[in-house]
Amino acid sequence: MENGKLVIFSAPSGSGKTTIVRHLLKTFPEKLQFSISATSRAKRGVEENGKDYYYLTPDEFKKKVEAGEFLEWEEVYAGDCYGTLRSEVERIWASGKHVIFDIDVEGGLNLKNQFKDQALAIFVMPPSLKILEERLRSRSTDSQESIARRLEKAEKELKTAKLFDRFILNEELEQAFADAEKIVGDFLEKKG
Repeated sequence: MENGKLVIFSAPSGSGKTTIVRHLLKTFPEKLQFSISATSRAKRGVEENGKDYYYLTPDEFKKKVEAGEFLEWEEVYAGDCYGTLRSEVERIWASGKHVIFDIDVEGGLNLKNQFKDQALAIFVMPPSLKILEERLRSRSTDSQESIARRLEKAEKELKTAKLFDRFILNEELEQAFADAEKIVGDFLEKKG
């Protein structure tokens, strides 16, 4: 599959996009494969290289940027860069599958702009900022500062929802799963 499709899920941190993407990978195992992003940040907890991210030193990351090896990349938080390696998308297409992304809003829009109709960009909408804050706090993985930073970023990101092809409101998870299955299933079946 030289030119497979791209399914892009973007959302503010804590909206549930990762949960929805994992569900879709189980629903369409023969059609979708997850794109692992590269990052210059350190591993957290039990994260594994090549499974959660491709962990690069800041210097390695910079060299790959200069060599044009990223389809998109950005410095999300000071000193922490994230990006999509061109080789990762090519690897998945070569295996005969379409690529699914769990990616931040700016990266998602960047990919959509590059791949146009070959990509479906879906924005996962939290029910409210208050609920988003509760979800971030319940994860117990972030400091107070980190949560405040994520909420501030979320407010800006919510304003970009209209730039995406579709959006899914994640108020009730089973409904969000059903909506995602329908939207993604239809896109994968579409010729062209």
